[in-house]
Amino acid sequence: MSLRVTFLGTGGAVPTVERAASAVFVNREGDRFLFDCGEGTQREMMRSGTGFAVDRVFVSHLHGDHVLGIPGLVQTLGFNDRTDPLTIHCPPGTGGQLHDLVHAVGHDPAFPVRVEPVEPGAVAFETDEYEVRAFETEHRTVSQGYVLEEADRPGRFDRPRAEELGVPVGPKFGRLHEGETVEAEDGTVVEPEQVVGPPRPGRKLAYTADTRPREATVDAAADADLLIHDATFADDMADRARDTAHSTGREAGSIADRANAKRLALVHISSRYAADPRPIRRDAREAFDGECLLPDDGDLIEVPFPDADD
Repeated sequence: MSLRVTFLGTGGAVPTVERAASAVFVNREGDRFLFDCGEGTQREMMRSGTGFAVDRVFVSHLHGDHVLGIPGLVQTLGFNDRTDPLTIHCPPGTGGQLHDLVHAVGHDPAFPVRVEPVEPGAVAFETDEYEVRAFETEHRTVSQGYVLEEADRPGRFDRPRAEELGVPVGPKFGRLHEGETVEAEDGTVVEPEQVVGPPRPGRKLAYTADTRPREATVDAAADADLLIHDATFADDMADRARDTAHSTGREAGSIADRANAKRLALVHISSRYAADPRPIRRDAREAFDGECLLPDDGDLIEVPFPDADD
């Protein structure tokens, strides 16, 4: 079951030739989500081949570099004859402004657009297999990040043991794996725990958008398979990061380390690093021993299951 992350916009407030404004596309087995939608997102979607089939948009805050791509995307979806509703999740108290943005050019969408504010700590969207919930961040306006976390999966099925207990090969294997009790060929009862191992964790993805380093992020991103964190500046610009309510690479690395994240992706790179953003990753690596990524626009990352190598 795939979980793919495409970085559509990894730049800061001012886009550069190399980096567009903030946008991250997540495809979980055909469920397609967009985390923020800065200016130029549509072009990056075409370049990256993600397509425009977005089910939901999760907005972190209403600064222009995170939302100015929304009106154009909605219009393009209408041109493409979309009829399915589009839900846009946003921080509390920002729904009215976001609604006005969608209609900013005096154009009513050709399909339903639903704006749904969500409180930090609340679940924005859920299925039987996963949920997306918001968590509080610290920026110069009302802001929040999002965590996509999958439910635990069934444990590994011990087929040799099931056969040894007399369970016939076939549908009863699946029923056991799903937690049902079955009868063996000799009529004895076989319980799922006799042939199924302990539950296995699903995958976890955390996206902070613009933020100062926060304890809330450590808690929200605990044991994340991928943490996508603001890393606007290198450490020598720590005062500037503090003044503008952003994070440095080292601060992002420290959060990832404390959260026990497996991988860290550094985004929202300031235009001052257009020629060479490597100092940001160097600083992050000094604080974080896990895999540290400095993605370019268009990069795609596959998020494996935690036990993929077992």
